[in-house]
Amino acid sequence: MTHRHPAPDTPVAHPAHTPPDELRARLHARLDEAARSWLDRALTEAAAHPGTHGPISVWELRLAEAGRRCGPAHADAARVLVLHAAHADTAALTRVYRQGTADERRAVLHALPHLVADAGALPLVEDALRTNDTRLLAAAVGPYAARHLDTHAWRHAVLKCLFTGVPVAEAADLPRRARGDAELARMLGDYAAERTAAGRPVPDDLYRVLTLTGAATPPHTTDDPHGKES
Repeated sequence: MTHRHPAPDTPVAHPAHTPPDELRARLHARLDEAARSWLDRALTEAAAHPGTHGPISVWELRLAEAGRRCGPAHADAARVLVLHAAHADTAALTRVYRQGTADERRAVLHALPHLVADAGALPLVEDALRTNDTRLLAAAVGPYAARHLDTHAWRHAVLKCLFTGVPVAEAADLPRRARGDAELARMLGDYAAERTAAGRPVPDDLYRVLTLTGAATPPHTTDDPHGKES
């Protein structure tokens, strides 16, 4: 029987959705011996010294190394595993997010559903949703946002995906949250009308979300050209 192995440069998909043990196994299958050895040492070190020692914690240094040690394609997964091994709490995740690079910020967002049970880290998601960095936006609309963003903020997160070209498939739990949402359908209809009036194409993803709301066609129930909620 032939066993297929993942290509070494194929990233592990959806680290925010994958349990850490499974994520580690998938990542191991893609790393070479040197990278696997580095990852195992980094995780052991993070688990042994989860707190801060001096001005910066040991595991935070490993976050900075992950891209060089594991390769850019696997850095997200490696960083999520380091954060999980260190049992990073909301304060630590906030520090890494505020002080880190865009890549490290993205890893924090991916790690949130594995590490934070309450809504305490929502300010990080809200900050990411204010950017136009599409990779950061895609990470921001993961499972943590699906659980904790209020309805108003979640609707605008979906619209932000459409504005910036982030596939709506990145929005976790989209079918459940969109189901029966007449206000979201109205906002989508206004956005579609605005695009059409400007002679611009309406994204296919808009119709996908509209279908999930239960609306058959874009409704036009407001005079507000920007599709804002009242």
